[in-house]
Amino acid sequence: MSEHRAFITWSTSTPDFCSGKYSREHTWRFDGGATIAASPAPSVVPAPWSNPACVDPEEAFVAAVSSCHMLTFLWFAGRKGFAVERYEDEAVGVMAKNERGVPWVSAITLNVRIAYAGAKTPTPEEEDALHHAAHEQCFIAQSVRTTITVRNVHRES
Repeated sequence: MSEHRAFITWSTSTPDFCSGKYSREHTWRFDGGATIAASPAPSVVPAPWSNPACVDPEEAFVAAVSSCHMLTFLWFAGRKGFAVERYEDEAVGVMAKNERGVPWVSAITLNVRIAYAGAKTPTPEEEDALHHAAHEQCFIAQSVRTTITVRNVHRES
């Protein structure tokens, strides 16, 4: 269908690589031109070997799930005639250890707030159906084994 590329660049700035005393900061570059400063989460690799100001892979994963769900939801809502004015999500990913003791993002909760414009707004059941359809068609959600829960935190109209 299509390819999606990311270019990840890292280089050492210290002779202490083998001792583990090196910065893990790196760069993500995407084909559209965006460049993102990346680093492991400070909870995984403490400073000064990580940078909390950078995006870490786990939060990027949570953002990717949230973004994909939102884009798919907006498409379904528009097809049903519901004009979405604003969509906000405070997505939260939870790390746990798997059966082998390896940490993984085991659950993501999408805490969604949606404002609609116009007279036609979905019922709670219709909105739930839109979220279900969005989850079933979201490319990212269909690519992972992480449990993803959608919560309608607050409906605005």
